[in-house]
Amino acid sequence: MTTERSAPAVTRRVELFPGAASEARFTTPATGDERRMLAGFLTAQRATLELKCTGLERELATASVDPSTLSLLGLVRHLTDVERRWFRRTIAGQDAPNLYSTPDNPEGDFDDVHEADPAAVWDAWRAETAFADQLLSGAADLDVEGTDAWRGTVSLRWVVVHMIEGYARHNGHADLLRERIDGRVGA
Repeated sequence: MTTERSAPAVTRRVELFPGAASEARFTTPATGDERRMLAGFLTAQRATLELKCTGLERELATASVDPSTLSLLGLVRHLTDVERRWFRRTIAGQDAPNLYSTPDNPEGDFDDVHEADPAAVWDAWRAETAFADQLLSGAADLDVEGTDAWRGTVSLRWVVVHMIEGYARHNGHADLLRERIDGRVGA
């Protein structure tokens, strides 16, 4: 007796967010130069954030749960300010104040996201990531140093590792936020 089998049920979250954009995140080098490898991991983490926001516009401002103001758009704004802080201010030594949070409003990156223009937020994020990529590729080495009020002297290597860690943590938040918005899950 032959029984007909149905397609196996998807059992892994990674299989539920398919596509070329998702697959491209897994092309980071596995051998070779440290700078190239770190840059690849940072690029992959940034691409993961973009993927989690793909196909959304106004929904990007949807908060997780009351009373939290955590939202996908808030995460993009937050990471814009974080990129700006570490690469422009700390390593490049530029006078570049945050775009969203201020000393008077330290949660400004997450506040009032419903009034924000998502396209402008993405443009600002892309400008900061492009600056960081250019700085990283053009630096003499990963031991280039800058000074931060919180951490003191830090190397470019530390900044890149810290950014990878930060994106990875926030991408976990993005996973849950996206699932809340429309049920899409996956790595």
